[in-house]
Amino acid sequence: MTKKAKLGTGARFKTLMSQLKRKKVGKTARGRKMAKALPGKTKKIKNPAALAAWIGRKKFGKKKFQKLAIKGKK
Repeated sequence: MTKKAKLGTGARFKTLMSQLKRKKVGKTARGRKMAKALPGKTKKIKNPAALAAWIGRKKFGKKKFQKLAIKGKK
């Protein structure tokens, strides 16, 4: 098991962003199903930073994620 970076440093966010940059929409079964329904939507993720922020808010909650974001910017 690899060690995760400490919360509030911004390293986890940067790692997640770099992972999302490489991913394409439609890699999962549900994503492929959606891609068939919407032709031309199997492109790369347009804004990985926004998606990473959304994931963080969902995981930690709005209040805690905002505190981490402020701490990470310092």
